[in-house]
Amino acid sequence: MALRINFNYEAAVTHTALKTNERLMNKSLLRLSTGLRILNAADDSAGQFIADQLAIVSAGLDQGNRNIQTGISALQIAENSAGQIYNKLKEIYVRAERAANDINDPNARAALQREIDNLIDAIKKIGTDTEYNGIKLLDGTFVSKKIHYGARKDQTVDISIDSLLPKDLGAYLVQAQGARVDDGANSNAGWNESGVIGGASGILGTDWALENGDYVDVRGVRVYSGSTTVTFVDAKTLADNINNNEALRSLGVEAIAKNDNLADATFANFSDLYDLSTNTQTVTSITLDFWVGNMAITAAAAFSVTIDSNTTSLNELVTDINTQASNAGVDIRAKVVNDRLYLETGGGETIAVRATVNGTLNDTGGGGVTVYFDKLFEGAGAVTFTSSTVNKWHYVDVGSVDIAGLDTYTVDYSGVSGSNSGLNFNVATGSAASAKNLNAINVLNNQSAEEALLILKKAIQRVDTVRSEIGAVMNNLQAIYDAQKVAKDNTDQAENVIRNVDFAKEMMNFTTMQIRMQSGVAMLGQANTLPQLVLQLLR
Repeated sequence: MALRINFNYEAAVTHTALKTNERLMNKSLLRLSTGLRILNAADDSAGQFIADQLAIVSAGLDQGNRNIQTGISALQIAENSAGQIYNKLKEIYVRAERAANDINDPNARAALQREIDNLIDAIKKIGTDTEYNGIKLLDGTFVSKKIHYGARKDQTVDISIDSLLPKDLGAYLVQAQGARVDDGANSNAGWNESGVIGGASGILGTDWALENGDYVDVRGVRVYSGSTTVTFVDAKTLADNINNNEALRSLGVEAIAKNDNLADATFANFSDLYDLSTNTQTVTSITLDFWVGNMAITAAAAFSVTIDSNTTSLNELVTDINTQASNAGVDIRAKVVNDRLYLETGGGETIAVRATVNGTLNDTGGGGVTVYFDKLFEGAGAVTFTSSTVNKWHYVDVGSVDIAGLDTYTVDYSGVSGSNSGLNFNVATGSAASAKNLNAINVLNNQSAEEALLILKKAIQRVDTVRSEIGAVMNNLQAIYDAQKVAKDNTDQAENVIRNVDFAKEMMNFTTMQIRMQSGVAMLGQANTLPQLVLQLLR
C-alpha cells in the first residue's frame, strides 16, 4: 500500500462521516427537545406546506366556532325578547276577547282599551330596545346579516329577523261582506236566470249566482270558480277553499266565514205578519222554502216551513225551523233574540228563501196584502201582493268572509261582487289587502273587538314564526359548531401526524446517531494514527 503523511484520506473520510452523524444527531436532539419533526422547510418542504395549510384551517375553524357562539348569544337575546312580546300579545288577546262581550259597559271597554294601549307600548319598547353590542335585533333592521362560521370564504349563515314593533305586527285583511236583498213581489216560482236572478225583475243581476267564468283568486291562487251548474254564491265555500289550499296555508292566509241574520222587527204570531187592505183578501198561510249553502239554483229547496194560524209565537216558528233543518241535515239554526227571529248557519253558508203567500190575493176591492218580511229577516221590507199569480217573494243573505294573511296579498275576482250584492269585497279586484297593525286595535264595541281578535291572532302567528325561525337558525349554528369541533380535532390530528415528532421513532434514531458518533470518534482516533506507520520506514 502507499503511505503518505501530507493527506490522511482515511481520517478525512472518517471525519466527514462524523460530521454527518453529528448533524443528524443534533437534528434528532432538537426534534426531541421541541417535539417537532419539521424544524424548517428543508426538513420536509411538501410536509411543511400541507401542515401550514392544515394549521390555517384549524385556526379558521376555531375562530368560526367563536363566531357561532357570538351569534347564538345574540339570537338567544332576540328569542327571549320575542317571547316577552308573545306574552304581552297573549294578555292583549285575553282583554280583546273580554271586550268582545257585550255585557261590558262603555266604561269597562274604555278601561280595557287603556290596558291594551299600555301593553302595546310595552311591546314597542321591547322591540326598540332589544340589542346585542349596540346592534338592534327586533326593530326590522337586523336583515340579511351573516355569521361566518367556516375557515373559507363565503361559509356563512344568513340571518334576518322581521320587525316585531307594533306597527309591523298585525294582519292583512280583506273583507267580503255578503249583502242582503229581496226582489219584491214576483211571479217566479223558483230561482233561474230568466226570473229571479238576472231577469228584468231579478235580484240585481247575477251577482248572487256563481256561473261559469266567475272566479275569486287570492294571491294568484284560484280558490273559487263557477261551472255550467249555476249555484248560489257562498261564503263558506270560499272560506273552505282558501283554508284547504296548502299553498295559501303555508303563507299564513286563512279565511273565516259567518252568516247571522237578525230580523229587523219583533214577531208575535201569524196574524202579526201581514195586513189586509180589504175584506176580500185572505191569507191562509205563508210557506218559506229554504236553500242553504252553495246549492244549485235549480235544485229543490232543502226544507220548507209553513207559517199559519197554528204559529202562535216566535218560539213555535223557531222550533219548526230547527226541526225541519235537522231532518234535512242542513246546518242552520234558529233562535229567539230580543223577541226577534235569529238565523245562523254553522259555517257561514248562504241563506236563500222563497216565500209563497197562500190565500185569496186580488185587488178587486183595491189595495192588497202586505206582508212584513222584516219580522222574519234582516234587511227585508214590507211587500204588498195584489194578485194570486204574483205571490212569490225571494230573499238572499250571503254570509261574510274575512280573509287574513301574515303578509300582503292581492285579491282578484269577477262575477261575485257588485253594488250591494254578492260578496261585496272591500277592495277592488286586483288590489292588495289592507294592513291592520296593533295600533289599529280598538275594543270599544263588539265589531271592532272581534276584528281585533283576528289582528292579534295573526300578530301572534308572526311572533311565533319569528321565534321558530330564530330557533331554527340557532339549531343550525349549534349543529355546525358541533361538526366543526370534530373537524378541528381531525384537522389538528392530521397536522400533528405531519409536523410533530414520533418520540419512539426519533429516540431510536437519536440512539443510533449517538452510537455512530461514539464509533466515529473512536475510528477517527485510529485513522489519525495511520501516518505513524511511515516512521517505521524511516528507522
